[in-house]
Amino acid sequence: MKITEDMVIGEVLDQHPDLAVAFMSNGLFCIGCPGARMESIRDASLVHGVDLDHLMKDLNAQLADLESKEAAKA
Repeated sequence: MKITEDMVIGEVLDQHPDLAVAFMSNGLFCIGCPGARMESIRDASLVHGVDLDHLMKDLNAQLADLESKEAAKA
């Protein structure tokens, strides 16, 4: 799976709760607010002044790491 900037934050976290760390370390602390249930990663980045490219690279790197760990367990 690849995370894209048009995905809704809440939906990403529903599937991969461990990615909350990536959102927070990049300055998006709104992961628990109601807006996260309807706001895209792109929109949240613009509103909060977060570097979207850096956030996307971080999210996808952490997701790849999580997926490789899950695959190693199987």
